[in-house]
Amino acid sequence: MATFELADLGADFTADPYALYARMRELGPVHEVRGADGWRFWLIVGYEECRAAFGDPRLAKSSPFQDEEDRIMGRHVLISDPPDHTRLRRLVAKEFTPRRVAAMRPRVQEITDGLLDAMLPAGRADLVDALSFPLPITVICELLGVPHEDRDSFRAWSNDVVAPTDAERSRTSVLAMRDYLDALIARRRGAEPGDDLLSGLLRTEAEGEDRLSAEEVRAMAFILLVAGHETTVNLISNGVRALLQHPDQLAALRADPDLLDGAIEEMLRYDGPVENATFRFTTEPVLLGGTEIPAGEPVLVGLASADRDPRRFAEPDTFDIRRSAEGGAGHLAFGHGIHFCLGAPLARLEARIAIGSLLERAPKLALDEPDRAFDWVPGLLIRGTRHLPVRW
Repeated sequence: MATFELADLGADFTADPYALYARMRELGPVHEVRGADGWRFWLIVGYEECRAAFGDPRLAKSSPFQDEEDRIMGRHVLISDPPDHTRLRRLVAKEFTPRRVAAMRPRVQEITDGLLDAMLPAGRADLVDALSFPLPITVICELLGVPHEDRDSFRAWSNDVVAPTDAERSRTSVLAMRDYLDALIARRRGAEPGDDLLSGLLRTEAEGEDRLSAEEVRAMAFILLVAGHETTVNLISNGVRALLQHPDQLAALRADPDLLDGAIEEMLRYDGPVENATFRFTTEPVLLGGTEIPAGEPVLVGLASADRDPRRFAEPDTFDIRRSAEGGAGHLAFGHGIHFCLGAPLARLEARIAIGSLLERAPKLALDEPDRAFDWVPGLLIRGTRHLPVRW
């Protein structure tokens, strides 16, 4: 076990963290780390240790250091433990059902077709602005009942929350989102109920013994909006970027579109949209991979590192869209255990439709200015670039 100072690594680490994660794994599966902001925490980098951590009740999601965002927005499934987590997830899952997600396929295709209709005549575009962002934000806002004209505001607020560069700006965005959601919830509870997910959550609030409180509805809407689009934005962009940087894999997928489902899983493994899971906290000393983490310590489960662990994946730094078909599935991009991503089916659906339709309609798709450096999203949570210039 060694201590790593991320502040010393700068922008190179943000652009390519995988080399450092490989060095960490060689030294052991668990390390003490000091972030660029000076905060000290523990990072789990081995696949088996990460998987074990996801199922260890001694690694709690409820924080002894509750941050301002949580105080402002309220408790949701990402910062709860059983039995609260069990109750919250069950109530949300009653509304966010596989049937509801499957029924969205025609609408997701319709939105994608409209975005491509607008994008393709120009011959070049920023894929993030033209497709990767507007598709998932439109889908999740329609699902929750957020009016179309408010979606650009949500993009700005969400960026400040998941990749903060200024503490005061981040706080201002959280407050703005809270006030907006409170007003929207008041309308849905009053004169403007609908058949959207938010209205369904409010009906859950109003019915029966076991229900969501008003604060819980707001917190759940917040996490569904933020997690429901930020991850999919970067799944689509990272996946397209991986294909364009690996022309042999792109050619194989074009030759056999039936490889698309496996390609999506490999995109999630190879360069997934979430670099590290949100913080957990030890409730007692925890021994992982031969290293004891003391009680009361913050811990990150390293998804990006786990999914490049050579003990689990052969040639892990190779992008191979046939990997899952050859027994290489089992990535942790959506987590594992009771906190497994509730929106994983929707994210997969959107990625399949977006990437499949893009490749079909833009047969000469390529990176625009391929030597230009990417503008990477800062921080340890989201893995992706703010822009992806492409041409066709």
